Amino acid sequence: MPKMKSHSGSKKRFRLTATGKVKRSHEGHSHILSKKDTKRKRRLRSSTLVSTTQEKTVKNLIPYKG
Repeated sequence: MPKMKSHSGSKKRFRLTATGKVKRSHEGHSHILSKKDTKRKRRLRSSTLVSTTQEKTVKNLIPYKG
């Protein structure tokens, strides 16, 4: 059986934690930051976890990351 291919976009966007949860960064923090207030930009800096409903889908896209 051939190797599975990882989804190139997902490889760059998602990481797995030590417990196997999927970590992601927030969108909207790369440009057009002048109109966003400081509090919002500070919140966007931190990473968050993928929702449990999407976790299985994302893990299928990155089979060799864990």
